[in-house]
Order: sequence, then C-alpha cells, then structure tokens
Amino acid sequence: MKTLKPLLIEEANTNSQEIFNNVKSKIGMLPNLYATMGVSDKLLGGFLTFTETLKSGEFSSKEYEAIALATSQANGCAYCLSAHTAIGKMNGFTEEETIELRNNTIVDLKLNALVTLTNQIVIRDGHASENSIQNFLDAGYSKAAFAELIAVVALTTITNYIFHNGGFEIDFPRAQNLEELLIA
Repeated sequence: MKTLKPLLIEEANTNSQEIFNNVKSKIGMLPNLYATMGVSDKLLGGFLTFTETLKSGEFSSKEYEAIALATSQANGCAYCLSAHTAIGKMNGFTEEETIELRNNTIVDLKLNALVTLTNQIVIRDGHASENSIQNFLDAGYSKAAFAELIAVVALTTITNYIFHNGGFEIDFPRAQNLEELLIA
C-alpha cells in the first residue's frame, strides 16, 4: 500500500503551502516528491534547508549530483534517478556519464572514488571499507567532505524512501534502467 500521496496546494497546511509556493517560484514547478513530503511541513522545510546548506559545502554541484545518483541507484529509486539525471545533465554531465556514475564506472578517478564510496555507504549500511575511504581521501577530498557525503547520502535516502512509500508519478524524464542497458 502506498501511504504517501502528493498534496494539492489547497490540501496542505499553511506552512507547507508557503513552501510549495516558494519552490514553484524558484524552479517553475512543484515536483510530486515535494508535494508528497509536504504532508509534514517540518520534513519538507527541514529537508530543503539542510539540502541548501550542504549544497554550499565541500562538493561542487556536479559532485553533489553524483552522490545523489549513486545513492538513488543503490536504493533502487526510479523517481530520484530520473530527477538527478535531469539535474546532473543541467550541471554538465552527459547522459552516458550519469549512467557511468550510477554504475561506478566513471573514468574520472576523483568522481569514481566519490561514487564508489557512496555506493559502499549505502549498500553496507554506513560501513564503508577502509580502502574506499582512503581512495576518497587520496583523490583529494577532506574529512569534512567525508562527513558531508554521509549527510548527502542520508538526505537522498529520505527522498528515495518517500518515493518507495508514495503513490505518485515521476514528473521528470525517466532515467534509463541499468539492467535494460546491460541487455541491449
């Protein structure tokens, strides 16, 4: 049963309505994910604030999207893969690079260390190998970046889980399914 559904603006409480209107004015639409998260204005407001804080941190926009893509791939979230593929392309990645990031095959060594560590954090419940952490640090990332990577994984996982428990359409161009690409 999909418990969480997108709210129409008039169904939301006053705080969520204000957040919805702010999102619409910034990006021109209210994504179904945010309309669903708005069932709790505390969740949506806190999520957006923390996201903005982290986006001003250690990672470039491209690196942030790489983390989000790797996390969403590991968590099997079609919505977030679609959203972050679109956003990643707006930030300079090609379609092929978004697939390579999801598959941990990107040739850029720094980005590869980033997505490999991200994948390990997700699939190993936060217990990445010492080798993947060292590769990340050797690639030029700091301990502050490591801490922020954990936070970006956590934030992306929230959105992945909202979609898994939500009954809503993907309102971004659909990302390609890796399994289908391997067969082709």
